[in-house]
Amino acid sequence: MAVQRILGIDPGLRITGFGVIEAVDGKLSYVTSGVIKTASAKKGVQGEPEKEALPERLKVILDGLFEVIATYQPTQVAIEKVFVNVNPQSTLLLGQARGAAISAAVIKHLPVAEYTALQVKQSVVGNGHAQKEQVQEMVKRLLKLPATPSPDSADALACAICHAHGGQGLGALATTGFRVKNGRLI
Repeated sequence: MAVQRILGIDPGLRITGFGVIEAVDGKLSYVTSGVIKTASAKKGVQGEPEKEALPERLKVILDGLFEVIATYQPTQVAIEKVFVNVNPQSTLLLGQARGAAISAAVIKHLPVAEYTALQVKQSVVGNGHAQKEQVQEMVKRLLKLPATPSPDSADALACAICHAHGGQGLGALATTGFRVKNGRLI
Protein backbone atom coordinates (compact mmCIF):
# COMPACT_ATOMS: atom_id res chain seq x y z
CA MET A 1 0.00 0.00 0.00
CA ALA A 2 1.71 3.18 -1.24
CA VAL A 3 0.78 6.22 0.85
CA GLN A 4 1.61 9.71 -0.36
CA ARG A 5 0.86 12.83 1.66
CA ILE A 6 0.98 15.74 -0.78
CA LEU A 7 1.15 19.43 0.06
CA GLY A 8 -0.23 21.56 -2.75
CA ILE A 9 0.71 25.23 -2.82
CA ASP A 10 -0.90 28.11 -4.72
CA PRO A 11 1.72 30.84 -4.24
CA GLY A 12 0.78 34.47 -3.83
CA LEU A 13 2.46 37.43 -2.23
CA ARG A 14 -0.74 38.53 -0.47
CA ILE A 15 -2.43 35.15 -0.04
CA THR A 16 -0.71 31.78 -0.39
CA GLY A 17 -3.11 28.84 -0.49
CA PHE A 18 -2.16 25.42 0.82
CA GLY A 19 -3.86 22.05 0.80
CA VAL A 20 -2.80 18.64 2.05
CA ILE A 21 -4.23 15.39 0.70
CA GLU A 22 -3.40 11.72 1.06
CA ALA A 23 -3.24 9.38 -1.89
CA VAL A 24 -3.48 5.69 -0.97
CA ASP A 25 -3.54 3.25 -3.87
CA GLY A 26 -5.14 5.84 -6.13
CA LYS A 27 -7.78 6.96 -3.61
CA LEU A 28 -7.62 10.57 -2.49
CA SER A 29 -8.61 11.92 0.90
CA TYR A 30 -8.62 15.42 2.33
CA VAL A 31 -6.32 16.25 5.25
CA THR A 32 -6.40 20.06 5.57
CA SER A 33 -6.32 23.33 3.65
CA GLY A 34 -6.12 27.04 4.30
CA VAL A 35 -4.34 30.24 3.45
CA ILE A 36 -1.33 32.17 4.68
CA LYS A 37 -2.01 35.91 4.58
CA THR A 38 0.75 38.47 4.60
CA ALA A 39 0.07 41.85 6.20
CA SER A 40 -0.86 43.36 2.83
CA ALA A 41 -3.82 40.97 2.72
CA LYS A 42 -4.95 41.90 6.25
CA LYS A 43 -7.04 44.94 7.07
CA GLY A 44 -5.72 47.60 9.45
CA VAL A 45 -7.67 49.72 11.94
CA GLN A 46 -9.19 52.00 9.27
CA GLY A 47 -10.03 49.12 6.93
CA GLU A 48 -7.03 49.92 4.73
CA PRO A 49 -4.62 47.11 3.84
CA GLU A 50 -1.65 46.93 6.21
CA LYS A 51 1.66 47.56 4.47
CA GLU A 52 4.65 45.36 5.10
CA ALA A 53 8.01 45.27 3.37
CA LEU A 54 8.66 42.50 0.85
CA PRO A 55 11.22 40.60 2.98
CA GLU A 56 8.77 40.44 5.90
CA ARG A 57 5.99 39.22 3.63
CA LEU A 58 8.24 36.46 2.26
CA LYS A 59 9.14 35.48 5.83
CA VAL A 60 5.43 35.16 6.70
CA ILE A 61 5.01 32.74 3.77
CA LEU A 62 8.13 30.79 4.70
CA ASP A 63 7.19 30.54 8.40
CA GLY A 64 3.59 29.65 7.58
CA LEU A 65 4.65 26.80 5.30
CA PHE A 66 7.19 25.58 7.86
CA GLU A 67 4.29 25.32 10.32
CA VAL A 68 2.09 23.45 7.82
CA ILE A 69 4.95 21.04 7.00
CA ALA A 70 5.74 20.42 10.68
CA THR A 71 2.08 19.85 11.57
CA TYR A 72 0.94 17.68 8.63
CA GLN A 73 4.21 15.96 7.61
CA PRO A 74 3.78 15.84 3.81
CA THR A 75 6.08 13.56 1.83
CA GLN A 76 5.89 15.57 -1.41
CA VAL A 77 5.08 19.10 -2.54
CA ALA A 78 3.29 20.25 -5.69
CA ILE A 79 3.36 23.93 -6.61
CA GLU A 80 1.85 25.96 -9.39
CA LYS A 81 4.26 27.50 -11.91
CA VAL A 82 4.23 31.24 -12.44
CA PHE A 83 2.60 32.51 -15.59
CA VAL A 84 3.63 35.78 -17.20
CA ASN A 85 1.25 38.61 -16.37
CA VAL A 86 0.72 41.73 -18.43
CA ASN A 87 2.47 43.56 -15.58
CA PRO A 88 6.10 42.38 -15.31
CA GLN A 89 6.39 43.76 -11.76
CA SER A 90 3.50 41.53 -10.63
CA THR A 91 5.17 38.53 -12.25
CA LEU A 92 8.42 39.24 -10.43
CA LEU A 93 6.66 39.62 -7.06
CA LEU A 94 4.69 36.41 -7.59
CA GLY A 95 7.94 34.65 -8.50
CA GLN A 96 9.45 35.73 -5.19
CA ALA A 97 6.47 34.36 -3.25
CA ARG A 98 6.83 31.13 -5.22
CA GLY A 99 10.54 31.06 -4.42
CA ALA A 100 9.78 31.37 -0.69
CA ALA A 101 7.31 28.47 -0.96
CA ILE A 102 9.78 26.26 -2.84
CA SER A 103 12.49 27.17 -0.33
CA ALA A 104 10.27 26.06 2.56
CA ALA A 105 9.88 22.63 0.94
CA VAL A 106 13.53 22.25 -0.06
CA ILE A 107 14.80 23.32 3.39
CA LYS A 108 12.63 20.54 4.85
CA HIS A 109 14.09 18.06 2.30
CA LEU A 110 10.83 17.51 0.42
CA PRO A 111 10.70 16.80 -3.31
CA VAL A 112 8.96 19.54 -5.30
CA ALA A 113 6.92 19.05 -8.49
CA GLU A 114 5.79 22.00 -10.59
CA TYR A 115 2.65 22.26 -12.72
CA THR A 116 1.23 25.00 -14.89
CA ALA A 117 -2.27 26.28 -14.19
CA LEU A 118 -3.32 24.67 -17.49
CA GLN A 119 -2.02 21.25 -16.35
CA VAL A 120 -3.72 21.56 -12.97
CA LYS A 121 -7.10 22.55 -14.47
CA GLN A 122 -6.84 19.85 -17.14
CA SER A 123 -6.07 17.25 -14.50
CA VAL A 124 -8.84 18.21 -12.08
CA VAL A 125 -11.61 19.54 -14.30
CA GLY A 126 -10.75 18.01 -17.67
CA ASN A 127 -10.56 21.49 -19.20
CA GLY A 128 -7.35 23.51 -19.07
CA HIS A 129 -9.28 26.75 -19.36
CA ALA A 130 -11.79 26.04 -16.57
CA GLN A 131 -13.06 28.88 -14.40
CA LYS A 132 -12.11 29.15 -10.71
CA GLU A 133 -15.64 28.14 -9.69
CA GLN A 134 -15.35 24.93 -11.73
CA VAL A 135 -12.05 24.08 -10.03
CA GLN A 136 -13.59 24.73 -6.62
CA GLU A 137 -16.58 22.49 -7.39
CA MET A 138 -14.47 19.61 -8.74
CA VAL A 139 -12.10 19.78 -5.75
CA LYS A 140 -15.16 19.63 -3.49
CA ARG A 141 -16.49 16.58 -5.35
CA LEU A 142 -13.19 14.71 -5.73
CA LEU A 143 -12.33 15.09 -2.05
CA LYS A 144 -15.96 14.71 -0.86
CA LEU A 145 -15.82 17.99 1.06
CA PRO A 146 -18.91 19.24 2.92
CA ALA A 147 -18.41 22.81 1.64
CA THR A 148 -16.73 24.59 -1.23
CA PRO A 149 -13.14 25.58 -0.38
CA SER A 150 -11.93 29.17 -0.86
CA PRO A 151 -10.41 29.89 -4.29
CA ASP A 152 -6.82 29.90 -2.97
CA SER A 153 -7.29 26.69 -0.96
CA ALA A 154 -9.06 25.03 -3.90
CA ASP A 155 -6.19 25.91 -6.27
CA ALA A 156 -3.67 24.44 -3.81
CA LEU A 157 -5.74 21.27 -3.36
CA ALA A 158 -6.13 21.04 -7.15
CA CYS A 159 -2.35 21.22 -7.51
CA ALA A 160 -1.98 18.35 -5.02
CA ILE A 161 -4.66 16.33 -6.85
CA CYS A 162 -2.87 16.95 -10.16
CA HIS A 163 0.34 15.60 -8.63
CA ALA A 164 -1.47 12.57 -7.20
CA HIS A 165 -2.80 11.84 -10.68
CA GLY A 166 0.70 12.02 -12.12
CA GLY A 167 -0.15 15.29 -13.85
CA GLN A 168 -2.75 13.50 -15.98
CA GLY A 169 -5.99 13.18 -14.04
CA LEU A 170 -9.45 13.51 -15.47
CA GLY A 171 -8.27 15.07 -18.69
CA ALA A 172 -6.50 11.84 -19.63
CA LEU A 173 -9.38 9.54 -18.70
CA ALA A 174 -11.59 10.50 -21.60
CA THR A 175 -8.99 9.59 -24.21
CA THR A 176 -7.25 6.59 -22.66
CA GLY A 177 -6.79 3.94 -25.36
CA PHE A 178 -8.10 6.19 -28.14
CA ARG A 179 -6.53 8.58 -30.60
CA VAL A 180 -7.82 12.11 -30.71
CA LYS A 181 -7.51 14.41 -33.73
CA ASN A 182 -8.93 17.93 -33.78
CA GLY A 183 -10.86 17.24 -30.61
CA ARG A 184 -12.58 14.10 -32.02
CA LEU A 185 -12.05 10.45 -31.26
CA ILE A 186 -10.75 8.53 -34.28
